Formats: sequence, C-alpha cells, structure tokens
Amino acid sequence: MNKLANPLELCGFEFIEFVSKDGDLDEIFQTIGFTQVAKHKSKNVYLWRQGNINIILNYQPESYAAYFFKEHGPSACAMGFRTKDAAKAFNQAIQLGAEPIYSKIGPMELNIPAIKGIGGSPIFLVDRDIYQSDFIFFNDVPLNPVGTGLKEIDHLTHNVYKGRMQYWADFYENIFNFQEVRYFDIKGEYTGLTSKALTAPDGKIRIPLNEDSDKGNGQIAEFLNDFNGEGIQHIAFITDDLIGTWDKLKALGTKFMTPPPQTYYEMLPERLPNHGEPTEELQKRGILLDGNTQNDDKRLLLQIFSENMLGPVFFEFIQRKDDDGFGEGNFKALFESIERDQIKRGVLDISNA
Repeated sequence: MNKLANPLELCGFEFIEFVSKDGDLDEIFQTIGFTQVAKHKSKNVYLWRQGNINIILNYQPESYAAYFFKEHGPSACAMGFRTKDAAKAFNQAIQLGAEPIYSKIGPMELNIPAIKGIGGSPIFLVDRDIYQSDFIFFNDVPLNPVGTGLKEIDHLTHNVYKGRMQYWADFYENIFNFQEVRYFDIKGEYTGLTSKALTAPDGKIRIPLNEDSDKGNGQIAEFLNDFNGEGIQHIAFITDDLIGTWDKLKALGTKFMTPPPQTYYEMLPERLPNHGEPTEELQKRGILLDGNTQNDDKRLLLQIFSENMLGPVFFEFIQRKDDDGFGEGNFKALFESIERDQIKRGVLDISNA
C-alpha cells in the first residue's frame, strides 16, 4: 500500500471510552481538569470534555463495557477514530482483514460501526456528531471547557505480550496504513523494553506499542498482569503551556511519576544546548525536555506523566514546540523512573540482580 494512502480516510481521534464502577471515574477526570458536559438520555453514560477532547465514562450495567470491566478492571475500554464515511471505512476495514463487531455496543449503545482492537476492545468509526441526538447537554456548562489547558489527544500507548508487537504493528499497518516512525530499545539497570511508534496517514492518530525486552520481567509484565491482558497503557494529552498546565493539575490533586534525578537537569545544557527553557522551573515540576537544538533546527518537546490513576493506566501531558517525536531522548530517564518506583513498591525484586 502507498505510504501516503489513507484507505479508511481517518482524521483524528473522536473519543476515548473508559469504564469502572458506578461513578468512581468522575474524581479522576475532575483531577485532570475535565468537566461533565452531558448525560445520555437513558443510559448511565456520560460525556466529559476539555478543549477538543471527548471522554466517555460508561457505567451502564450489562453493557459491553461492563463485561470489559469484569475482565480488565478500571480501564480505557474503547476508542473512536474519526473518518469521512464510517460505513465505507468499516467495509474497507473488513475487506482488509479486520474482525467486525456488529452489535449495538457503541458508547451510547448506538449502532456505530466497529472493529475489534487491542485486547478485544472496539475501535469505533465515526463520521457524524454522535452526541447531539442521544445526550442531554447541561445549559450551564461550556461545550468545550478550558480545564487545565489540555487541547487534544496526542497519542495513546498499547502494552502487548512479548513477541506480539509485530502482530499489532501489522494490524495497524494492514487495516489503516499506519507507518512506523520510531523504534526504541530501552534498557534500565534491571529491566528493558522495546517500542514501535506508529502514526496514521492523517498524522493525527499516534499509537506506540511496547513489549518487554529480554532483560527481565519489568513494567510491561506488571501492566499485563494487573490488567489481565494486552491493552491501552496510557493516554497522552497535548497542551500549549505545560508549566501552566502542571500547576493547575497539581492544584487539583494530580500526582506525578517519580521525577528523574538532579543529574538529568544538569546534563540538559550538554544534551540540548541553548534550548531556552527555564530549567529550574522544569526541575521543580519534574518536567522532561527533549528535541534538537543543533544547526538552527530548534525542535523541543516537554512531557510529564501521572502516577497510575485507574488500575495500571496513567496519563501523559505533553507540549510540542515543532517536535513530532515521542520524547525518545527521555525514554531512558522515564524508564528508570518507573523502575525506581517498582523497586520502591516492592514489585521489582533486585536482591538477586
């Protein structure tokens, strides 16, 4: 297939859907700045927004989401891709080998075309406003609240069993014509992982895939055990001002992953000379910095991660300054940060290392 071809005419994320026990996701999304803007007319399903991000919280008993929860616990149970023509995209996906989901199992129990994705979760194909007809919007709430300044879904990451990364890479390439844009082989002191970062033809849907390397039973294995299978590990939201967003998130009670050591920030001038970012402010908040400042090609990416917030799932907050990467220069620092947290929690036994 032509690398530039967009066979399903994708044009970004439409929504991410989450499931948990009745109401206990509300506090999590309030903590990261989302607002409930609408309620389904007849289902225990809610639409939360911030900027242009749509989040569906599904508490409906006996729904597909409820069954997903029984198997995986609190989690992201589905995602929606925007497309120009959902029926056409669905038929094309089936012809390309996707497994169809025909029943009315959409986030609002509508008949939205869907195919089976990671861990059996649906990928919905959406070409219209799926909210106006079945949701009651609250008059006293903005349609797109500003929240903590999060604008869009930047990417979401899958954790997969060892040996399955290529399977899922082929799935996204064969069905949607995703292309691999980065490959990482990260080794911490005790464990390691490999990762392929994939991007859809529209450039707006990005999905990195992670699996444990040969170096040990690390953080991917912990996720797979806690989640009871493959699935969405974290969702990244983009902001125009990560320092300002961090301050608002912190004020709302968001807890962040263990920051890198002081040496990380001491080495920034060597790794990214003349980067121009306020290093002391980044260090106070544990914000990571990556990119390139060589040869008048200044591209920067700022990022930080929450602690696990629902089961083994966490969130990433990111700011791009002309950098379209995934913070590969930070991967080792991030990986070692998670490794230290695993040791602190007693998950990773290093006594025989």
